[in-house]
Amino acid sequence: MDFVWMILITLGIVQLSALATTVYLHRSITHRGLELHPVVAFLMHLELTLFTGIIPREWAAVHRKHHHFSDREGDPHSPYIFGMWKVLFGNFFMYRREASNPETIRKYTPDYKPDLIDRIPGNGYGVFLGLGILMLMFGWLWGTVAWLAHVVIYIVVNAMINSLGHTIGYRNWDNKATNLRWLAWISGGEGLHNNHHEFPSAARFSIKKGEVDPAWPFIRLLEALGLAKVKRLPMAKAA
Repeated sequence: MDFVWMILITLGIVQLSALATTVYLHRSITHRGLELHPVVAFLMHLELTLFTGIIPREWAAVHRKHHHFSDREGDPHSPYIFGMWKVLFGNFFMYRREASNPETIRKYTPDYKPDLIDRIPGNGYGVFLGLGILMLMFGWLWGTVAWLAHVVIYIVVNAMINSLGHTIGYRNWDNKATNLRWLAWISGGEGLHNNHHEFPSAARFSIKKGEVDPAWPFIRLLEALGLAKVKRLPMAKAA
């Protein structure tokens, strides 16, 4: 396969992971801002299982705790508590530590309803099936490189949201999170973090003129096709 196509496909998978994270994990599972058709939810869960290894209930629990203690003692990954650089480079380990706490899972996700993938033993290791898929596509060497590139980019982008997204950028609202428009472009809208913290249950993150939430047109398309139902929008209308 042509090297350029390998890069494009790898970046495409990265963006699919970002889209599944923001639409399925964040806006639907965690904050209930929209309801996804079971088939769409299953496919997004499958993509995340194969290419990130994330377990949705764990992700939702950690993120809900983050909002509960946002930027104060108890926040699992606040740069105001731990420092921006420590969160930027250590966010993965902070997440894993909190996700492995049974009390966090029990307290913050009593409403979680497991699906078929959740019931598969060892589904957290599905990321290695993703490695196998990339090896079949690109060969063992470039498949491994593509897999590692995806893992690194995904981890770094999420770390930037939790670190830069609370320290650098502008604020529309009086909370410590910030908006970074360039970060929103590569994270499915997650870079509009100040807006999200002001309206956490809203399905759309863009509010002011010039802000772009790349996941929002996709959500609207799903809604038009009868595959999603938006439950909540920000109180302030986009300009």
